[in-house]
Amino acid sequence: MRHALKRSNQDRLYDAVTYVILILLLLIVAYPLYFVVIASISDPKLVATGRILLWPQSFNLDGYMEVVRYSPIWTGYRNTLVYTVLFTSLSAMISLMAGYALSRKPFPGKTAVIAFLLFTMFFNGGLIPTYLLMKEIGLYGSPAIIVLMGAVNVTNIIISRTFMKSTIPDELYEAACMDGCSHTSFFFRIVMPVSKALIAVLVLFAAVSQWNSWFTAMIYLTKEEQMPLQMVLRDLIVNQSALSMASDSASMGGDAAAQIYLVESMRYAVIIVSTLPILCFYPFVQKYFVKGVMIGSVKG
Repeated sequence: MRHALKRSNQDRLYDAVTYVILILLLLIVAYPLYFVVIASISDPKLVATGRILLWPQSFNLDGYMEVVRYSPIWTGYRNTLVYTVLFTSLSAMISLMAGYALSRKPFPGKTAVIAFLLFTMFFNGGLIPTYLLMKEIGLYGSPAIIVLMGAVNVTNIIISRTFMKSTIPDELYEAACMDGCSHTSFFFRIVMPVSKALIAVLVLFAAVSQWNSWFTAMIYLTKEEQMPLQMVLRDLIVNQSALSMASDSASMGGDAAAQIYLVESMRYAVIIVSTLPILCFYPFVQKYFVKGVMIGSVKG
């Protein structure tokens, strides 16, 4: 017969304090995103004067309308989608294939390869040698550099190797090999289907990192039509800051002030528009996230 443990007053007090702390932490983390939402649909003049704190006021969608009409944003959106899909596919496949090879015992020089990969996690050539190298091999100014740079992620390779080493025994390959299965067939027909949790984690890591990336584009791309969405947002914020500084240093008419408020409203609207795809994408892979990361990171 099962008996429920009687909870003491100290246990209840501990739970209450824990809930209060967690709720406060949730409010601290969630409020900035909530503020961006209510600011994007409120009167930008009220937002600029600090009168919007908890609820939207003077419902206004001019920021969203300007975003729809601002063509560089949609060009950046298209570029970011293309870069993210190509980069995520390439990075996830490299991590899976490298992790599979390094998880197999017969792989020659496995220890040296792992040591070399770990070395690159702590030491690299730096920005200037990398810039000169990219220019020398012809990737400077090419959109291909956005897809190729950073596609080999050592952390993801180690997670893949540990995941496959823990979940795919050598006996499984030996049994498949007796049926005439090669390494390539074994990888695509057996390893890939049983590694859905790992694939979901790798896709999430690569997609989020590429979606938020802007530094590589700023350094290596030269044409505006090749810029990703994050660079368009950066230019928008810089222009808005320049307008704000100009308004402080000189008296401006009503049209100039209205333009500043409109750009301010666009900034909040763009944040919503740019983060919406990732927010919609995350719930589909969230259920695999804990399983994939835990299995891939427990054992060395």
